[in-house]
Amino acid sequence: MFRALLRLVVVVVIVVAVAAYFLGWYSGGHGRAVVPAPAVGTTGQVDASRARDVGAKVGETAADAANRAGELLSDGSLTAKIKSKMTLDDSVQGRSIDISTTNHVVTLKGTVRSQAEHERAVQLARETSGVSRVIDNLTVAR
Repeated sequence: MFRALLRLVVVVVIVVAVAAYFLGWYSGGHGRAVVPAPAVGTTGQVDASRARDVGAKVGETAADAANRAGELLSDGSLTAKIKSKMTLDDSVQGRSIDISTTNHVVTLKGTVRSQAEHERAVQLARETSGVSRVIDNLTVAR
């Protein structure tokens, strides 16, 4: 119960920090006052259709960036979940297994001590929610 609560707190802190960074709240000013720029006036006509197109393009770019950031966070959290499961499992030596995740596809690499450890490591990765496929590149030491 305590571990789950601690994990939830750590995940929330990381998500808030990343969101703050991407939303521009991180200024790095270290207490310096921010002076607003003077107002800029415009003369003449504004092309509304061009402004609409530019606004749509900016919105699309921002949405793509947010989706990519979400995917990176999601893949990183899957890797962390699996690594944690392996570390907590007595039958798997998690230090000898490298785990990488790309688009919810998990790749396991490394050398394990036995066939039972191999099967347990693959099982832990497969039963993690969010994993779509596991690529097994583990070898059993002889």
